[in-house]
Order: sequence, then C-alpha cells, then structure tokens
Amino acid sequence: IVRTATDQEDMEIVAAIDAPSTPHAGRDAGELAGIKRLGVEISGADGIDETLKETNPDVLVDFTLAEAAVENVKAAAKSGVAVVVGTTGFSSKQRKEMEKAIEEAEIPAIIAPNMSIGVNVFFKLAEQTAKLLKDYDVELIETHHRKKVDAPSGTALCAAQIVAEASGKDFEKSVKFGRPKGKIGERTREEIGIHAVRAGDVAGDHKLVFAGPSERLEIVHRAQSRQVFANGVMRAIRYIVEEGRRKPGEVQDMQDVLSLK
Repeated sequence: IVRTATDQEDMEIVAAIDAPSTPHAGRDAGELAGIKRLGVEISGADGIDETLKETNPDVLVDFTLAEAAVENVKAAAKSGVAVVVGTTGFSSKQRKEMEKAIEEAEIPAIIAPNMSIGVNVFFKLAEQTAKLLKDYDVELIETHHRKKVDAPSGTALCAAQIVAEASGKDFEKSVKFGRPKGKIGERTREEIGIHAVRAGDVAGDHKLVFAGPSERLEIVHRAQSRQVFANGVMRAIRYIVEEGRRKPGEVQDMQDVLSLK
C-alpha cells in the first residue's frame, strides 16, 4: 500500500503507524517498504491520537488485526478522519463498535473484507447466480497462505452471506464450516459449506460451487499477488474523499466504490 500510494500523483503519505511495541519505530516508511525515503517516520499505535493531530490526514488506511483496527477507527473518528479498512476477522461486537464510532463522528468510512476489484465482481456474480440457482447445493472453498490468522477468510464469509440472502436462506442456520470425520448424514438443501485451506504463500483463492442435477457451475477468483488489494485501496481512497459519493456517518464497502449496488 505504501509503495502503490507513493506512485499516485494525487496522494501523499503523511504518517505510518504500527503496533505499539513496533521494532520499526523511527524507521522511514518508504525505506521499510523498499522504496525511496519519504521523510515519514513509523510511530506506534499507542500515540495514534497525537500522530493524527500532528499530520492531519484525509484518510486513515487500516490493514491490521481486528482488535487493533477497532481502536484505530475510534481514534480516526475522534480526529474526524475518514477510514478505509481492509482488516478482517471482526466479531459482531467489534463491528458494532466501529459502526457506532463512525456514525457518531459522522466520518466517511469504507470497510470491506476484500479490496480486490475482481473479488467484488465475484461477489456480484455470486448474488446473481444464487438468485437463479436457489435449489442448487452451494459449497465454498478458500485457500490462503499459511500465516493467515483467521479462518474462514472474511471474503468467504461475505460471499456466503451474499449467497444466503440472495437465495432466501438464514445465514447462521445454513453455514457449515468444514465437515467432521464419521457418518454425519447427507447435506441438507439449506446448507452452505465453507472450507478453509492454509498452505504456502497463496495470496488468496476463492471458489464458489453451485451443484445441481447433472451439472455444476463454478465461480473462481484467484489473487496472483497482494498487489490486487493495494490497487483496490487506491480506488477506495479516492472514493472516500469525493463529495457526492461518500456518505459521512455510514459504512460503505467496495460494492459502493465500484457502483455494483
């Protein structure tokens, strides 16, 4: 994200924030990203309020961990700074905490489980297919690198929610996470199966399978590198500062950014 933002003529990085006990404190954000010096020192999140006050950014981009992202969004809301959040793994409580802070401060916000432009077209195709193939069995297989800490991916959960709503199913009752060993009985028509694979350095693969009598339709998205997420972030940043499209106090997502709703 640092490298890509630096390449944009209409963007400037004014601050870089890492974990409170970051070993990178004081280092130049550009050098750490493998590019030229930017004159922006990395600071710890324990001083985020002061950092935002001193640098006065238009947008805070957060790709951290769920618990950290909640506090970062609250800090941004307190400072009146718009947010673009690509972090995943939020609990319902954490999501509500962020939404409350955003609403009360009336800041523009984009929170999306996947910033990839292709994945968000994948979501749209999933919705349309689920409406047309309501009686088909649905399974979703996602694969990510071995260091990913949450499972299933936020993208997989989002896709499953979209499918459930489009096909008239109750998400909480329908979703099954993997299958245990043994005689578990045949799947129900309501079931939406989600399976997580963790291996190697896979940036992110998602395959949605709709299976019916004598045929199977598959929708697949493969991220070949993490650059696809950074490209989407640039689109989100531009959207969130554009008057007339952003909605202060309301959480939007990449479907809004790409006019897919």
